[in-house]
This record gives sequence, C-alpha cells and structure tokens, in this order.
Amino acid sequence: MRRGLYLGRFQPYHLGHHQVLKAIAREVDEIIIGIGSAQKSHEIENPFTAGERVLMVSCALSEFDIKHYVIPIEDIQRNSLWVSHVKSMVPPFEIAYTNNPLVIELLREAGIEVRQSPLFKRNSYSGTEIRRRMLKGEKWEHFVPRKVVDIIHGIGGEKRIKTIAQSDDE
Repeated sequence: MRRGLYLGRFQPYHLGHHQVLKAIAREVDEIIIGIGSAQKSHEIENPFTAGERVLMVSCALSEFDIKHYVIPIEDIQRNSLWVSHVKSMVPPFEIAYTNNPLVIELLREAGIEVRQSPLFKRNSYSGTEIRRRMLKGEKWEHFVPRKVVDIIHGIGGEKRIKTIAQSDDE
C-alpha cells in the first residue's frame, strides 16, 4: 500500500487542488491532505478556519473513490523541526506532493520522496485570485467545486473577507 501526503493552505480549496488530487489518486492508494497554517483564520490571506477548510476538502473529495485523511497542521516556526512535526500529526506516508520550494527542501533533507504537483490554470485556480474576486464582488464560484461554493456561502465567506479587509482608521 502506498500513501501520499499533499500539503496546502486551501484558502479556499479550488479546482486546481481538485485536479492535482485526481492525479495523485492515480499514483497512491491513500491520500493524506495536510491543511497547512491551521492556526490562521480571519486574515486576508487566510480567511477560513482549519475546520472550514477540512469541511471544504472533505466534501469536495467525497466524489473520489479513494481513502483519504484531512488533517490540520499548525505552523511551528522552526523549519528544522517542521518535518518531524508533520510526521507526528499524520499517518505514515511514502511520498509527498508540493510545489513550495522550502517544503520540498525540508522533506528531501529528511529523506522523503517529493514530487512536484502539476499546476492547472494557475492564474485562475489560485486562492489569491479567488479571494481577490470575493473582495471585489466579482464572480469566483466557477473556480471551486460546487460543494465548496455552498460551504463558503453558508459561512458568509465573502462577507468575512470584505469585513476583515476594512480599515478602522477612516
């Protein structure tokens, strides 16, 4: 049995993540999805809570026929210990998928096989672009799975982003 780890912040989970996970599902028997920066929320770059992101990923992956685990992982701010921290939080894995250069280096230094995940329509399927669209009141729903749209609407995600972007020095 081969288990893979896919790491991301998923702020929010979008169709790019969905395509990557479909590709990973063809290479492994089980997928661990690590929700990075789990302690962060209610910020412009990190508007959603770890629990909301777990729900987004879990609901979106319900259409896949692969066993998966969705696990929040908090930042520890000590890069030399980060891989040990991750390994203590997730089931054992044989391979990791990421495009983050620092994470690639840390995992490789720890002797873990790393594969860079393919990028799908990176300019559109980007959490940064989706959050920008939400903030500006532009259409964003076509960039995320339908179940994720429903979750974001249900938690008032657009309103949250607009509220946290406001300044109090007016």
